[in-house]
Amino acid sequence: MKIRGNKLDLAVTIGCIALLGFFAWHGFQGPRSYHYLAVQQEKLLKLDAELGSESAKKQGLEAKVALMRPESVDPDMLEELARSQLEMSRRNELIVLTNQ
Repeated sequence: MKIRGNKLDLAVTIGCIALLGFFAWHGFQGPRSYHYLAVQQEKLLKLDAELGSESAKKQGLEAKVALMRPESVDPDMLEELARSQLEMSRRNELIVLTNQ
């Protein structure tokens, strides 16, 4: 009986070591490993930089919209907008078209 107990202990130990090895391998080489974490952190830094750029664009657009609010219309902004939308000009003006 004592020999059988040793074989069972050996089998359980080998099974536990195999499971530990399985999880250790996945921790270092699997799809959610340390390498994956590093890749995600690089993506995060890239997206943070992109967010800063987009935030600056948003603030520029908000400033432009603030100039067109009914309570504080900027005459230059109104004229620029009217000219671009209506495609009109004065007689002595030269129009240069650009591809945008």
